Amino acid sequence: MYDAIIIGAGPAGLTAAIYLRRANKQTLVLEAKMCGGQIVNTMDIENYPAEMHISGMEFSDKLQAQAKELGAEIKYEKAIEIKKVKDIYEVTADEDKHKARALVIATGADNRKLGLKNEDELLGKGVSYCATCDGAFYKDKNVAVVGGGNTALEEALYLSKITKKVYLIHRGSMFSGDEKTVELLEKQKNVEMIMNSNVTELIAHDKLTEIKVVDNGDKVNLIKVDGIFIAVGYIPETQNFAKLIKLDKAGYVKAGEDCETNEAGIFVAGDARTKEVRQLVTATSDGAIAATKAIKYLNNS
Repeated sequence: MYDAIIIGAGPAGLTAAIYLRRANKQTLVLEAKMCGGQIVNTMDIENYPAEMHISGMEFSDKLQAQAKELGAEIKYEKAIEIKKVKDIYEVTADEDKHKARALVIATGADNRKLGLKNEDELLGKGVSYCATCDGAFYKDKNVAVVGGGNTALEEALYLSKITKKVYLIHRGSMFSGDEKTVELLEKQKNVEMIMNSNVTELIAHDKLTEIKVVDNGDKVNLIKVDGIFIAVGYIPETQNFAKLIKLDKAGYVKAGEDCETNEAGIFVAGDARTKEVRQLVTATSDGAIAATKAIKYLNNS
């Protein structure tokens, strides 16, 4: 049995692991996919204190190495359910069951889809949710990026360096992402911004060939593209824990800046919790706070 189990190995979860291990708590980190979470898709991090320029992958690798060096155990298993038996939490994963006296939920969020009928079928055949993962397949080709936040802007900027043409499609009249990135995009001659518009159909013959875009005035525009990169937000990965901890209407874990849930002994960190600012620095901050709260709980229980 462990002192603490952390579910999720993104920046919040790995930071929590570092703090727990420094307090000499036996710590297990469960990760369903790969360490690092969404940050691994960021090519250049410019807003993290003391790191002027670092890639998301490099940042993640350093964080993981630090947690392991301190003795955190990382297993690649998906947590399916959590139960409380007396004062012990049991985590059922797809490979095994694990027990601990405290939990930190740091599952982050997954990509939100457009909800188009053949979106899933075209994944890997023109549809992607990660430009840094799949952008190289579209070198010198025409692509579209859908979204208006920082992720969409960064994806469009990255793709502008390797593709022939980038259509940046946003349903609103203004972007919600950083103005600096918008200014950089406006200087790219191969980027065309299409505002107040929605992608309503993916047209394909084995693979994506065209998208249907409809503006607020119902004008239809057919655009020939080889790929579309969807960056319209995230859905929190929390539903598997709804039996024990309270979620808000959007599915985020209800918790304040203290990272405490309604259940004593369960804490939440990072993008999975209710919060106004979801940035790398707030994720690592949450991880430190959640771990500190967990340490206090463990020491007093």
